[in-house]
Amino acid sequence: MTPAALTTLLVLLLGLLFPAAATAASPSILVSRVTTSAKVMALTFDFGSDAGNVSRILQALADRGVKATFFVTGEAAANHPDVIRSVVAQGHEIGNHSYSHPYFTRITTAQMADELARTATAIRNATGQWPKPFFRPPYGDYNATVLQTVGEAGYTHTIMWTIDTVDWQGVSSAAVRDAVLSRVTPGAIALMHVGGGASGTPDALPGMIDGLRGAGYQLVTISELLGSTPAGQTSYVVKPGDTLYRIANLYGVSVPAIVNANNIANPNLIYPNQLLVIPTGSAPPPSSASYTVQPGDTLYRIAARYGTTVTAIANANNIADPNLIYPGQVLMIPGGGAPPVTRTHTVQPGDTLYRIAARYGTTVNAIVVANNIANPNLIRPGQVLVIPG
Repeated sequence: MTPAALTTLLVLLLGLLFPAAATAASPSILVSRVTTSAKVMALTFDFGSDAGNVSRILQALADRGVKATFFVTGEAAANHPDVIRSVVAQGHEIGNHSYSHPYFTRITTAQMADELARTATAIRNATGQWPKPFFRPPYGDYNATVLQTVGEAGYTHTIMWTIDTVDWQGVSSAAVRDAVLSRVTPGAIALMHVGGGASGTPDALPGMIDGLRGAGYQLVTISELLGSTPAGQTSYVVKPGDTLYRIANLYGVSVPAIVNANNIANPNLIYPNQLLVIPTGSAPPPSSASYTVQPGDTLYRIAARYGTTVTAIANANNIADPNLIYPGQVLMIPGGGAPPVTRTHTVQPGDTLYRIAARYGTTVNAIVVANNIANPNLIRPGQVLVIPG
């Protein structure tokens, strides 16, 4: 066997033995709310090194039979293993919240991986369970690199929130309670903290839970919430090159509607693999045609052929300069299924565009645009023209 053949065989064997290494992991899916019409929502608690209010919070949840999700730091697991065990023993869910609570966008990918791994080990040592597949970034700080690194570490979902109670500021129990009751929607995720600084949280829980149930809500864990999306509800996973404007156009809704439904702080900042809720009542995107740019094509010509506008195609394909497209480029044609039925005409000796247009019941200008003709008086026998429908 030649060295080259041996190398190929080894690569194939490694791919079979270690399939995870053969392909790059997907980025972690960013979730701030789940698409559902069911009245379900999740209470979540960030658990840093301060365990000041954990016992009272656990008691309030137990008194009303509520299961929640706790995002635990490695320092918390290392310093308070008995408390973490109590959280798990009472049936609550655990997620990874980093080891030392740094801003993830300010550290290297190697440091991120270390933070995640050390936390997972600390939680495993304390409870016998791993915190995967859920991660919450400290301070809600993330970018595309963070999502990719977290996904590669095995955390399939990065959990943000719909409702920030700002309880860590020491606001009153009434303020914490009302923040949730006044802003709850189906699929919402509420953020609270267990530290001593969140002094109003323990006393807020009884009234909050009673109020939510009185409004018909069921309180669930994050894993239960993610499993609550019924068929027919609309969500969208952001793709590279997407903008909120493009997504809004696809679904026939407004950018502010998507921003509000997903608690997006900056409408210009979305990430590939981010899971977006499309507001209730939105139709699914129409099937879109695709078109491969040919030499001589312009967006104006393509738009005319498909009965759409240059602006619509530019927005749907994130094109910065509508005058700059390339042969071989594949364009999505918004709102289109199949292109209109296209007729062609082979120019005969003596033909003029006026005569051809009259024959097909169209206009000279329409043929000029559809065929990118620079001089309407100059056509050649044998030339094949597209006749717009």
